Amino acid sequence: MISTTKLTVRFGARTLFENVSIKFSPGNCYGLIGANGSGKTTLLKILSGEIEPTSGEVHVSKGQRIAVLKQNHFEFDQYRVIDTVIMGHKKLYDVMQEKEALYSKPDFNEEDGMRVAQLEIEFGDLNGWEAESQVASLLSDLGIDDALHFSLMSELSGSEKVRVLLAQALFDNPDILLLDEPTNHLDTNTIAWVEEFLINFQNTVIVVSHDRKFLDNVCTHMADIDFCNIQLYAGNYTFWSEASQLIQRQKQEQNRKTEEKIEELKAFIARFSANASKSKQATSRKNILNKLSLEDIKPSSRKYPAIRFGFPKMPGKEVLRIEKLNKSIDGNLLIKNFSLEVQKGDKIAFLSRNPLILTTLFSIIAGEIEPDSGTCKWGTTATQAYFPKDNTKFFKTNMNLIDWLRQYSPDQNISFLRGFLGKMLFSGEESEKCDTVLSGGERVRCMLSKMMVAEANVLIFDEPTNHLDLEAITSLNNALIDFNGTIFFTSQDYQFIQTVANRIVEISPNGWINSHHRYSDYLVSPDIKKRRENLLNSLISVNKKSGECSKSSL
Repeated sequence: MISTTKLTVRFGARTLFENVSIKFSPGNCYGLIGANGSGKTTLLKILSGEIEPTSGEVHVSKGQRIAVLKQNHFEFDQYRVIDTVIMGHKKLYDVMQEKEALYSKPDFNEEDGMRVAQLEIEFGDLNGWEAESQVASLLSDLGIDDALHFSLMSELSGSEKVRVLLAQALFDNPDILLLDEPTNHLDTNTIAWVEEFLINFQNTVIVVSHDRKFLDNVCTHMADIDFCNIQLYAGNYTFWSEASQLIQRQKQEQNRKTEEKIEELKAFIARFSANASKSKQATSRKNILNKLSLEDIKPSSRKYPAIRFGFPKMPGKEVLRIEKLNKSIDGNLLIKNFSLEVQKGDKIAFLSRNPLILTTLFSIIAGEIEPDSGTCKWGTTATQAYFPKDNTKFFKTNMNLIDWLRQYSPDQNISFLRGFLGKMLFSGEESEKCDTVLSGGERVRCMLSKMMVAEANVLIFDEPTNHLDLEAITSLNNALIDFNGTIFFTSQDYQFIQTVANRIVEISPNGWINSHHRYSDYLVSPDIKKRRENLLNSLISVNKKSGECSKSSL
């Protein structure tokens, strides 16, 4: 068990937490949620002992081991992959290092022998003899090829490093597991494996994630950071979100009878208890949810931005025709002979094992860069709005947000601009902020505002959910579901892809797959699976010829 007593955290004049006392119990998985900047990552660092609170204490049950998903992907570059994973169990790794140092001594003496004997006993007690086989199995499950297990971390791709660091956190059954965005840079199969691991994990998990499906599948509780406090709620993210909104609606309807409110709540809880999909979570949630009362669920104070995309003129039937597109960057072939026809109403999720391919393709489609050869021809009535992955160049004007948005708005009226920014949660003095001091999430909301005032009938999004909190992701998700135009997008968010896309295009330097399946059907279709395997195998063959044989670098 891990808990806090009167935890307070301040950075200068800013308070993140004030006298927070909370307990995280074994057997539960807690999804840590809160608005951008509310202190989710900071709390994980305090619980792990990486940083000290301003006041208050963190308590960990005696003898329990905490494991943390590291965020610095270069921290272990000088170590072998297998050693990096074992470092997740510091005590075991220290014993192994001391043993090796003593056995390597040229003047090994009797005292050294006695110490080695003690270390061997301790090594056995820590299951050291099984460590390498456990690591190998864990790495293989996470998609790291056997050939890489004894390589240096510096030789791995970014995606491979993420998987190794995840293996480090999961290694040897830690008592308390702290995970900050564990699904970043993972493919759907690996995410499914991590979900199953956490579902069957018997100890304490505290996880930060913007992947709503992941939170729904693994979490038994939500820990909501709001107003410098942390409130625990039973159930997964969707239950918390919908229950909070239900109670908020009920509180606004003061004339409704209490009995009616209770019956509505009971029906709501029964629906969620019946729909739990995994055995461990189903049992846990049902037992907890059935004990809830009206007073146990509170409305959230957090707000959803009002995102809505509209356009005055519908495009023609053929929106875009791409023919034999080719593009290389720094000598690396990214796009080869790519062709695609896009019709009115298509909402296409683009997938690739190499995100640079998609960023390059979207930049070409949006007219930001030129292809090496081939053509992109837009329909005569198609108008585009583009959301790039890197928006840095848009925020160097030293303008306040009203003037910043005025650059892109056909309506120059200050009341319109203030009202528009207010809908995007920049109300009052927030609209006077300088564009150069915005956080990542605030920049994204500004870019979405820029796209909305453009009133384009074709929207192009390169990873739009990065940096957004869960409320903004939900608002954007719903806005794109409701949008009647054409959408090109890429995302790591399963629910986002599943609910928005009506087409899937997966692209690599050696070919592509163009499918009219929904995402869930695309992933399980036997025909698509075979085509994806063939595409991957052809890529491995190509890369082996150039001296690269790692699947996850494709």
